[in-house]
Formats: sequence, C-alpha cells, structure tokens
Amino acid sequence: MAMLLASGLCGSALASASAHASIAFGPCGEGNEFACGHLTVPLDPSGRTPGTITLAIRRHRAPLGDGRVAVVALAGGPGQAGIPFTEQFLGVLGPILQTRDEIVFDQRGTGLSGRLACRGVEHPARGESLSHAVAVCAQEIGTRRAFYTTADTVADIEAIRVAGGYEKLVLYGTSYGTKVAEEYAQTYPGQVEALVLDSVVSPNGPDPLNRATFAAVPRILHQLCAARACAHITSHPAADVQRIVRRLERHALRAHWIDGFGHSHRVTISSQDLLEVLIAGDLEPTLRSEFPAAVSAALGGDGAPLARLIERAGESEEDEGTGEVESFDTPLYYATTCEETAFPWSRAAAPPERLALARSQIRALGANVLAPFSAANALDLSDLPACAGWPFPTPAAPANTAPLPAVPTLILSGADDLRTPTANAREVAAEVPGAHLLVVPDVGHSVLGDDLSGCSTAALQALFAGAAIKPCGPARPEPLDLPTPVPPASLDDVPPAPQNSGRPGRTLEAVALTLSDLARQASYLTLARLGAGSLTGLSTLNVGGLHAGWAELNAGKLHLHDYVYVPGVRISGTVASEQISLTVEGASAAHGFITLGPADTLAGLLEGRRLHPIAGGSLSRGVRSLR
Repeated sequence: MAMLLASGLCGSALASASAHASIAFGPCGEGNEFACGHLTVPLDPSGRTPGTITLAIRRHRAPLGDGRVAVVALAGGPGQAGIPFTEQFLGVLGPILQTRDEIVFDQRGTGLSGRLACRGVEHPARGESLSHAVAVCAQEIGTRRAFYTTADTVADIEAIRVAGGYEKLVLYGTSYGTKVAEEYAQTYPGQVEALVLDSVVSPNGPDPLNRATFAAVPRILHQLCAARACAHITSHPAADVQRIVRRLERHALRAHWIDGFGHSHRVTISSQDLLEVLIAGDLEPTLRSEFPAAVSAALGGDGAPLARLIERAGESEEDEGTGEVESFDTPLYYATTCEETAFPWSRAAAPPERLALARSQIRALGANVLAPFSAANALDLSDLPACAGWPFPTPAAPANTAPLPAVPTLILSGADDLRTPTANAREVAAEVPGAHLLVVPDVGHSVLGDDLSGCSTAALQALFAGAAIKPCGPARPEPLDLPTPVPPASLDDVPPAPQNSGRPGRTLEAVALTLSDLARQASYLTLARLGAGSLTGLSTLNVGGLHAGWAELNAGKLHLHDYVYVPGVRISGTVASEQISLTVEGASAAHGFITLGPADTLAGLLEGRRLHPIAGGSLSRGVRSLR
C-alpha cells in the first residue's frame, strides 16, 4: 500500500471516489470564528479492506481571495491532534491566511478522529515492560493497525482537498507534521502551492538511532556556554557531561529534591535523566540554563541541583502533553512509529533477535558518535525496545525516493533543536530546488511558535510576498536563559558580601544568593504555567528550596519557610513589594535579621554586627511583577 501511495496510483482512485463527497461545515459555537466539519474517509485508501474513519475538521475562511487555496496546518507527533492548536496556527501563520483558508484536522487515530485507546501504554502497570504493553496494544487495535501510517494521513489530506473544493494546498507542518507535508508533496506534487516546514523530519525519517540528536549535543552545549557564559562553571561542558555519564553508569547518584511544601523526596539519578533534561530544553530553554552548573555540582558530590532540574523537566514534559480528549495519543504514536520506521532488523525475526540486532547496530556506531552519552543512552532514547515486540501486519515499505516538487519552500530550524536537529533541515533543503533554509539562533523546537525575534515570521511573509528572505541576526539570550552559577556546597564556598567580612559577610552573601535562586524558581514556575495555558492561579505559587524548606507566593507576598539554598543557612520571613523581613538561622549561618535597605539593598544585623548594605533587594520588585 505504501508503494502505491508513493507512486500516486492510489491517489487518483481516491480522488475519483471522493469527487462527490463534501464537507458539511457548521458553526463551532456562538462567537467562534471557525467552522466545524467532518469527512468520512476509507480506513484503507486502496479500498481492499472495509471500514471507514470520520475525520474532525476545523476551517477558517480567508477574508479575501476566491477560496481556491487552503493552508493545511499539521501538528507533530505522530499522535498530536491538530484541532487544539487551531487558534495557535492562525496566529502563527498570520497574513498568509488573508487570501487562503485555514484547514486543521485531527489526524486519524487522534483527538476527535477515531482516537486510539490502549490502557497498557497510556497507564502502564507497575513492573510491566513497555515492549509488552505496546505488543498488547497492537493486538487490541487488531488488523486496523496497518492503516495509521503517514501514507494513510496523506490520503486523508487529499480527500479533504477534493471534498473542500480546493485547487491547491499550502502545507505547513511542525516536527512530524513536516514528514506528512513532504510525503503529500511527493505524492501529489501538482496540488501543492508551497511548503512551510518547521523543525524538520526527513521523508525517510526519523532515524531510529537518533544519530543527528547525539551529534548535536556537544554543539548545543558549546552554544549554551558561548561568550564565556560558563566561565565560572566549566571550560568544557561536554567533557563534564561525559565524566558524569561514565560515573552514573558505574553507580547511580542518589539525591533529594524538595517539593513546593518542603517535603523531601529521594530520587535516583541516571545518565538517561541528563539526556532527557537536555531534550526537554528544546521546549523549555531555562532547563538548559541550570544544566552546566547542576552537572558541575554533581561531579563535586552534590546531586540536589540535578535532582531538582530533573523533576522540573518531568513536569515540563507533562505540561506539554496536557489537555482533554484531543491531546497526544500514545497508542497512535506507536501504531505509526512501529509500523513505518526503518528499524535495523528483519520483520520476520523474533522480538529478542530484533533487540539483539538493534544493540549490535548501536555498538557499531562507536563511542565518538554518541559522546558525551553512550550506547545505553542511545538504546533507551530510541523506540527500539518499545517496537521490538510489534506484530507487523505488512512488509516493510521501501525507502521513499520520490522527488520533492520545485515549489516555494521555507525550511525553519532552531539552532538549539535536539529533537529535529538542523542536520535534518539541511538534508531536506538539498532535495527541494530553490528551498530557503533559515536557521534561527537561540531557539529550540517549533520555531514559529517560539521565535521571539520575529525573524522567522518575517521570512514566512517574505516567502509569500516573493521578497528576499533575510538571515537572522545574532541572538541575545533572555536573562533566564543564561547559565546559572554553581550552587555553593557549604557556607565556606560563599565569598563575603562586598564591604562585609567574616561569617556575617558570608551569610549576607548567602542570603542574596538564596533570594536570587528563589526569584529564578518562581519565574520558571510562572513561565511554565503560562506556557501550559494556565492563566489562573498565578497569584499563588509554591517553590521548594534546593536543600530544604519552601516558599509560597500569596496575596502579593513571598513567605519563606526554612528555605535552604546554601547548606547550613536557613531563611524564614516575608518578601513583599516594599518590604523584606527575614530571619537567618542554621548550623553554619551567622544568626540575625535581614531587611530591605535604601535603594533596594539588603541590610540588617547578623551576630550583633550591623551589615553594610549590598545590592540584592530586587526580588521585592520581582514579587510585584508576579502579582
């Protein structure tokens, strides 16, 4: 079936069969600018297997133009439904929708288009292997699992085009959506007006061994530490990661992280956790800002910064997948990925033999290809273990060698993207005559949605205006994206505050460092809530200390409860927009009081000694901004 679709033979039959179909659009709700519609398509586009799927579709009419061209916006995954992003797509695509309809749909098996469900992979049982859960899921889906490939979605897009009465389509895809767009363009080149490919997966991708991701890790660590940003942390961030990876593969690191109510949780840190933090940084760059310092601290024996960072990365990934029924569909992910990925094994082999072949392929790559990570990380990051037990209903499809059409094409790549590195974008750009490749500095995955510079938006508009596409200028990282200092392992590691001395001077500096850490953590949490679409509850935040205690933002005031950033320095009290009143205690600290001095300085009395005020009261202004 995949060969037929690639050659276009099935496409003409489908278009003929759908010639009399139409999409019945109606209002989505009062005051909603989108129309809701449905289209029933064959389960098997070839017609050999009976059954149908009803696709849920949203349309936004162009205010101008004749309605003969539509922009089809494709979400990522596979498994991410498109409809929840309809308004976001509208905002990102902007002016090009003035003369073109916007079409968004939930791809088959996701959201409102016959969402697949398998409890075993969506809610894994304790102790059950993912491979077994995925194999059971395949049996639950049954023989229908053969019809959730990229080629089947391509056939659905063509059915939507025909039923919608469109002469041409602009395909806009993000991540996996770029693979769908590319395959549609290869299969139906005459129906494509233009391509916009953001965070690119190549037509024959993704690579099951993730070689481009591992190759990009040292470069991205170097970019993070450019312009001596890590001068007080490390001179070799990739070498530090390699050292900690080797150490963690010999024995796991055990540490504690503190939740927002001051409760301590014991965690075991693996090298895979480090890799997952870096990849989560594609969508949340502040995770990477703390990464070099956390690795340095772990090498020195303090695992708390890494433990807190790993926990925050896990929460970030959970926020990415939040939503209602239209959210990410894990069974569909495996149905598509396991069925069409070019795994390094024979489909006729037994599952244990498949996995053995995969391990052999990874070992053959050599340590330099995967450094600073290892073969074990490559296996764990891949879908090889999950798909090893997949019961393949069809033979493997041949490599996709169809040419991409010479249509106006904009290819966008974030310079910091680890999920779909720039190497992928360069590969596809080389296959499209006249394609424009724009690499955007200081951006990870999903460029148009995350590029605050406006460079990618300007390029998009230029493409459709027939104007020159300008390269992006140098990036200016946001303050929260800059590498953070290594947390002190003790008060002895803290220098005295300026114009202060002894233990009181060190304690005052420790208080300033603590308040800076608290301000960062509160800002991270606020940004995460906003990024997840939570506009409520921002006036109430709970933040755990690095080593102990907690703080809460409530009614415009930060209340610290035995908050510990520097071991042995325990801080309690209140920070408000015009006031700081803190009590300092702890085994190592100089005991006393810290207050807000003139011009937003920190002042006070420690061990009976009046302190020389220092800068550091800016947290009071930060509290004001969080209200």
